[in-house]
Amino acid sequence: MSISQTICDFATLSIGSGGFMEMDRIYLQNRLLSLIGEEAFTGEVTPRPVTVPAVDLLAELVQVAKNNQVISDLPAEQEIFEAQLMDFLTPPPSVVNAFFAQHYASSPEEATEYFFQLSQQNDYIKTRAIAKNIQFPVQTAYGDLEITINLSKPEKDPKQIAAEREAVKVDYPKCLLCMENEGYRGRLNYPARTNHRIIRMNLDGESWGFQYSPYAYYNEHSIILSEVHRPMQINRDTFRRLLRITEVLPHYFVGSNADLPIVGGSILSHDHYQAGRHEFPMAKAPMERLIKLTDYPQVIAGIVKWPMSVIRLQSPDKELLIDAATTILEKWQAYSDASVEVSAYSADGTAHHTITPIARRKDGYFELDLVLRDNNVSEEHPDGIFHPHQDVQHIKKENIGLIEVMGLAVLPPRLKTELEEVEKYLLNQENHLADYHREWADELQASHTITADHVTEIVQEAVGQVFLRVLEDAGVFKRTEEGQAAFARFTDYL
Repeated sequence: MSISQTICDFATLSIGSGGFMEMDRIYLQNRLLSLIGEEAFTGEVTPRPVTVPAVDLLAELVQVAKNNQVISDLPAEQEIFEAQLMDFLTPPPSVVNAFFAQHYASSPEEATEYFFQLSQQNDYIKTRAIAKNIQFPVQTAYGDLEITINLSKPEKDPKQIAAEREAVKVDYPKCLLCMENEGYRGRLNYPARTNHRIIRMNLDGESWGFQYSPYAYYNEHSIILSEVHRPMQINRDTFRRLLRITEVLPHYFVGSNADLPIVGGSILSHDHYQAGRHEFPMAKAPMERLIKLTDYPQVIAGIVKWPMSVIRLQSPDKELLIDAATTILEKWQAYSDASVEVSAYSADGTAHHTITPIARRKDGYFELDLVLRDNNVSEEHPDGIFHPHQDVQHIKKENIGLIEVMGLAVLPPRLKTELEEVEKYLLNQENHLADYHREWADELQASHTITADHVTEIVQEAVGQVFLRVLEDAGVFKRTEEGQAAFARFTDYL
């Protein structure tokens, strides 16, 4: 196929996306021609139905641009160029919002389906990269945990690192979650966002935005962000917004990372939530013991059967849930139990308690899961008393944020090759086993009959059991007789 036909097909997709009309075809084709460094159309070119994915056409256009020395092989430069091309497949923000509203009038599901498909087609959601992730379930006493080795974000090569070092430092946008990212070209040290769109949301008089995550960890992984660049904070307004979002998008769950270091997520500087169309393992977990909330007898409340310490609230009355959740948060923020190393404040008055909240609709009820968090450190556990302890950090040492809390492990890309070396070690083959995996690998070898047919299954199962330990480490009230007695003391206090 000629490059002119590729350009014609790409223009056809651009028109089909709703941002242009057939009258714009010549304009589009000439713009694309210029961008990739070509001078003229050649041969017979005919508009036709396009059946190949947009990313395949994109790859052809990018290769021609490289051949014409419009761009180099530098990954960041290519990413910026790809986003500029895919911007032609993306209507302006006002048009995207108008289409979303039009679909929403039929149903919220239809609206998110439109926006999700657009964000995939225009390569804002990196479907090709996400497909590289390694995913597998692992059975536990708490249900199947979900394990992901994250390979979607490419490793930076030395040329990229050197280019970033020389790049001019710019304080715009303030962070990756600011509204100012919409349409931003990007830089060598900042991701391209030319094809990025945000749906505007009014949450009780405040302006928020709804977008999808470029590197999704689960189905329809989305982010709901404040228009104002302000730090994350868990309070009454958080619970009100989360439950309001479940009214706007009743087919989505929505949750927030905790607002303290160690137990919080990766971006605490911008108020935001994560949502999506996925039922996490924690959502499937049952309540194993009902509890009584003295001030809210109408609210169904219970302890969730989960390795972390989770209180689940259910009610058809949204306002009642907001009040109950706020009371639990305030009491937890001031609660201490030295017998299980739970301490609300340091001697200097630093606060250590917060909550990771998750909201959803279920059988006509509003449901809130409140995960108790504590970010204290100690001499024995300098990374955090309720953080993955050092003996499991060979698998996971990063913060346990919202996604992990709900039972989906997001593990670092280093594990792909490292676990392959573990398998070789277990099979007594030549290997380059990392020292920090050796003790774990020796335990596996001593406790299993290792064969080439089953070694991957054995290692994956073991990784899942380590992730279970990670969640148990992060649990404030342990799943022991002593820990559960301490949990009961706290719930009695409610």
